[in-house]
Amino acid sequence: MGLFKKKPDPITDRARELNAKIAALESKIKQLNEQGRRAEGTEGRFRSTAYPSGQTVPGPKAHGAEEPVFEKVDQQPLKAEEEPANAAKRYNELGIRRYDLFSWWERLRRQFQGPPAPNPKLVNYLAAGSIQGLRPLRFEKRVARRRFIALAIVLAIVLLGILLDLARRH
Repeated sequence: MGLFKKKPDPITDRARELNAKIAALESKIKQLNEQGRRAEGTEGRFRSTAYPSGQTVPGPKAHGAEEPVFEKVDQQPLKAEEEPANAAKRYNELGIRRYDLFSWWERLRRQFQGPPAPNPKLVNYLAAGSIQGLRPLRFEKRVARRRFIALAIVLAIVLLGILLDLARRH
C-alpha cells in the first residue's frame, strides 16, 4: 500500500540528475586534460592572457617549477576613451551641468523600484506556481483583490449608515 509512502520531490530529483551530469562532465574534462598532456609531452604551452590573440608562452615546466612566468604587457590602454559627441550639450557656457528632466525622472523612478531579483528564473517559477506546495501569485492577487473589494463595500455601508443617521436627526 502506498498510504505511508512519501511522494518524490521533483526538485531533489532534478538536483540529483544535475549533480550526476556535473560529475560526468568533470571526469570527461580530466580525461581530456590527461590526453592533452600526453600528446604535448612534458612541456606545456599557454596562450597569452595579456592579449587575446597573443602568442603562446612556454609553461612552467620548461623554466622550472620554482620560477614564475612573466609576460611583457604594454601599460598604455589600447584605445583612448573618447567623449561622446553630445557631452558638450550637457553643460552650459559656464561649465555647469544643464537640468535634464528626463534623467531626473528616471533616477526618481529607480529610487522607488525595488532591486532586481537575484534569481529571476525562481521568481518566474513562484509566480507561475510551478513549484509544488506554493500557491501561484495570481491566486494570491485574486484573494487580495477580493479582500479589498469586501472591505470597501463594508466601509461604504458603514458610511452610508452614518450619513442616514445624521440626516434623520436633523
